[in-house]
Amino acid sequence: MSLRPTRRGLAAAAALLLPAAARAQPRWPDRPLRMVVPWAAGGGSDTLARLLAVPMGQGLGQPVVVENRAGAGAVIGSEAVMRAAPDGTTLLLGDTPLATVPAVQAAAGRPVPFEAARDFTAICALAEAPGLLTVQGASPFRGMADLLAAARANPSAINFASAGTASSTHLMLELLQMRSGVRMTHVPYRGAAPAVQDVLNGTVQATFMALATAAPLVASGQVRVLGVAGEARMPALPDVPTMREQGIDLVAGFWWGLLGPAGIPEPVVARLGAAANEAMDAEAVAARLPALGLQRLRLGPAAFRDLLARETTRWREVVQAAGIVPE
Repeated sequence: MSLRPTRRGLAAAAALLLPAAARAQPRWPDRPLRMVVPWAAGGGSDTLARLLAVPMGQGLGQPVVVENRAGAGAVIGSEAVMRAAPDGTTLLLGDTPLATVPAVQAAAGRPVPFEAARDFTAICALAEAPGLLTVQGASPFRGMADLLAAARANPSAINFASAGTASSTHLMLELLQMRSGVRMTHVPYRGAAPAVQDVLNGTVQATFMALATAAPLVASGQVRVLGVAGEARMPALPDVPTMREQGIDLVAGFWWGLLGPAGIPEPVVARLGAAANEAMDAEAVAARLPALGLQRLRLGPAAFRDLLARETTRWREVVQAAGIVPE
């Protein structure tokens, strides 16, 4: 009989030498996860979160529970996640206001609640929706050149609606004016719905919309899209040129991504990102994205963190240059 140790025997001996704590390491995650949506139930962010939660939970082996924590323009829910333990079980389905809120709060003379790239762990960016500049279906404006020519001829005659002062749609208007060199009259509303309604009835001439809002109105002829503020034309609107195609260097819109408190360990970030991306690519989820007006966005932690930093800087510059003072 040979006394030479076998490979299997060596492996068994090595396992016995491991510290007990290492051998007893619990499997992660060992309890349900919480995905905070900083908006009320029923909106676009809530819909995406609930679509994502079930397959993501299946991939992780623990349920992902969606929790709506609305208030203060997404600040309340975002801060709740920022202050949570960085163990990967409390997540935020964040969107564009993560980058606009710091500038808006500073302009209002209020404490800045967070800097997204610094105070959160960026896990992955998941979806985006470029801004669509829309007018009434019966409008004489057929393209961006028509709208801008009218604004140059008589700035006070073009009323541009937004969802409110310092809202994303207002900031996109200000950026459009900076990039095009024209001025229009900003008309803030208390939310996107009344702004859209007044475009439909002709009280105001234009506003920015996301595809989810614009698509049925375009199909019914109530709305015309003059330009897409995206890198490329949208498959749902193949005949509508981008802003850049029309001579305006404007790429702006809405995006959604998964974040957690600062300090989540890298292996946990990797596991969460993989589960979220697999869930987004699942057939049942991917098939729903076009109906929600969303395009797939695939950014890992570093690229998503860079996006957060760039967007925060950009909107801070827009707020300062335009002299926006929130209500």
